[in-house]
Amino acid sequence: MTTPSNTLWQSDDELFALARRELFTAVVGDVMDKLGLRRQFLSPEIQPLREDMVVIGRAMTVLEADVFAENIEGSANALMKKSFGLMLEALDDLKRNEVYICTGSSPSYALWGELMSTRAMKLGAAGAVADGYSRDTRGILALNFPCFSYGRYAQDQGPRGKVIDYRVPIEINGVRIECGDIVFGDLDGVCIVPRKAEQDVFRAALEKARGEKLVAKAIREGMGAVEAFEKFGIM
Repeated sequence: MTTPSNTLWQSDDELFALARRELFTAVVGDVMDKLGLRRQFLSPEIQPLREDMVVIGRAMTVLEADVFAENIEGSANALMKKSFGLMLEALDDLKRNEVYICTGSSPSYALWGELMSTRAMKLGAAGAVADGYSRDTRGILALNFPCFSYGRYAQDQGPRGKVIDYRVPIEINGVRIECGDIVFGDLDGVCIVPRKAEQDVFRAALEKARGEKLVAKAIREGMGAVEAFEKFGIM
């Protein structure tokens, strides 16, 4: 997938590489605040499995629901007889540079694990974000696959949850997420950049991040905080 032509990046690959080199979620969030996008961070409980993990890619949205048995006969919903619901289909549908982002269930079982990470990596996916727990932590860390979740918890989703749809709009912490929005996460949290605003957001974020380096240099050289803010408009 390519972005409209501009002088800073010509494709998703270039944009995501640029963001990894120069940006962080705080500066992207600050810019979205200025643009009126003030509810774009997911729940603060969602953190990387390891502090140096960064995820950036296009959202592949997944909707989960709690169930109370793995296979339910006689249900009006055919998915109730299918282990994991549509989870395996959703996993196989991941595309290059996409992020599997899942919500809808109670946080009482793991929504992501090592075998899912292995499959996602094979497909070129960029990472996983779970509005709940993950498991198989040693395996995921050994794969170095970016995984963001509430933390480590081994309880399986098999008899407790099913994916009921994917590539549909979802919400986490009041943040609406559409397929194709940009998911950006680091050790300070995960934010969502709406597709319609991504050009403005990332151009402004790069400008702000580069400006912050000038402010930091000035402060190290003795400039006061008030003077620095008056001169640069950044703090």
